[in-house]
Amino acid sequence: MADKLKDLFFTHSSINEMGNAIQRFYPSFDKENFTALVFGSSWEAKELKEKMRHTTVCLHEVLPESYEEALDILMKVAPSVKGFDALALPEYVMLYGMDNWDLSLPALRHFTQYSTSELAIRPFLKKDLERIMEHMSEWAEDGDPNIRRLASEGCRPRLPWALGVPQLKKDPSPILPILEKLKNDESDDVRRSVANNLNDISKDHPELVLGICEEWYGQTKYTDKIVKHACRSLLKAGNERALAIFGITNSNDLKIEYFKLNNRRISIGENLMFSFELIIDEKKDAKVRLEYCLSFRKANGSLSKKVFKIAEGTYRPGKHPFTRKYSFVDLSTRKHYAGDHHISIILNGIEAVKDSFELMPM
Repeated sequence: MADKLKDLFFTHSSINEMGNAIQRFYPSFDKENFTALVFGSSWEAKELKEKMRHTTVCLHEVLPESYEEALDILMKVAPSVKGFDALALPEYVMLYGMDNWDLSLPALRHFTQYSTSELAIRPFLKKDLERIMEHMSEWAEDGDPNIRRLASEGCRPRLPWALGVPQLKKDPSPILPILEKLKNDESDDVRRSVANNLNDISKDHPELVLGICEEWYGQTKYTDKIVKHACRSLLKAGNERALAIFGITNSNDLKIEYFKLNNRRISIGENLMFSFELIIDEKKDAKVRLEYCLSFRKANGSLSKKVFKIAEGTYRPGKHPFTRKYSFVDLSTRKHYAGDHHISIILNGIEAVKDSFELMPM
């Protein structure tokens, strides 16, 4: 099984390297004490985010008491700290700099060039949304793509791992001018952030996002890609207006036939194989979006649905066979439970066929 993220970062090696980097700019730094504090009791049981927070707290214990002095050291160290370990630096600002914005905001701008300050900016947003959004607007015009990305990523309403910002979930209008500035950004990372932000907004305000996507689609190759990625949740939900943006509509001349499972009883750790034929009875090519939906049995016995894309494109009239598989091997991100499961094929947003199978214990 692949290593867990929590075991790949904040390791003895990376913490030692962080200590060495700090020592270069702060010779009296007690690296031995810092290391002992970090790897104290219960370290191995901590998850990745807990390790990040714990490392930050340990830094605070060994750096100068003055926030300004400690921040100056960490800003010099930032280019030398890599990966998830680097998130401990903006985390320091979040934990200890909420009362000194004049130092903290420039520091977050600095740190995001080497890692990301998207998590650390969230409490500042909650405390004074208008002030931070003014900074976001300025950052959206910065020459560094990492800083421009922070302008979009930091104000996502539903940023994973991050503190929620209820004001932006309720009213995302302050975000929109920033996304407008960045929709044709030369950086793919920045444009992807714009798409992710719109996808977040679509969870609470689908009609607003659909209006933006209808306006942006067809403007440039960049906005077309953004719109497609931004609409992914709406497309998986079978939203007709979202599907129509890409010319995907329903027709009685499109059918799914010969849907077949390789086995109605499989064990955890095995693969479910399934096949079907897409039938196009029209006399002209048709735009098709194919997905399958699995209803997983959860630990409490209820079912949870997840939609997986099979294919999307233009298909000629006739029969088109498909064969796919899903692996029921347990992962760190998904655990499977025995019981009845359901699978369906979704054609242009509509469930076309459905069947069930039993997942057995290993």
